Amino acid sequence: MDKVFITGTDTGAGKTVASCALLHAWRSRGLRAVGMKPVASGCVLTEDGWRNDDALALQAASDPMPPYADLNPFALPAPLAPEIAAREAGVDLHLGAMSAAFERLRTSADVVLVEGVGGWAAPLSATLDQRHLVEVLHLPVVLVVGMRLGCVNHARLTARAIEADGARLVGWIANEVDPRMERRDENFALLGARLPVPCWGRLPYSPQVAVRELATHVSPPG
Repeated sequence: MDKVFITGTDTGAGKTVASCALLHAWRSRGLRAVGMKPVASGCVLTEDGWRNDDALALQAASDPMPPYADLNPFALPAPLAPEIAAREAGVDLHLGAMSAAFERLRTSADVVLVEGVGGWAAPLSATLDQRHLVEVLHLPVVLVVGMRLGCVNHARLTARAIEADGARLVGWIANEVDPRMERRDENFALLGARLPVPCWGRLPYSPQVAVRELATHVSPPG
């Protein structure tokens, strides 16, 4: 697998943590693995320009380290839904710039991981959904499930939406975002029995653990 799109059951599911773990897992196999966050809202102005924490985490987990402008072509200041943040910034989000940046990243990588925003159905603009980016780049999709109350419903609905939109769901990752969740093992088993694709891993709740150490908890193909 030389490319993949990471989506989540909702905001806060842990897409970036899962994405960085996957990048380190591929790198441990000797592959050149690079992350991409085409659109990121909630950025801080630095001496190098607008920067987003999630995009910077992907950059740090990548090898070779990609130019920030290619990794995150649309860095939006306001911590809002991308459609609103882009409108506020006077920015026109378009697939051309995202596709061009993606192709530049592919020239130096064996695997390019593209992280989406929020959940699958979160729009990028009034005319652009994440499914359009997945379609134009021909990306298989991996679903990150934030393990908390209600996750079985959210995961099943998202999986159905991905397939209904014509995208190809190829795997899912459980991310234990709520340490107080009861019956975690039982819920994990329910998801495994009902999601139509293999589980790529289960990330424990470990806010103090370095992301590279979480790579041992995921097993992506390729």
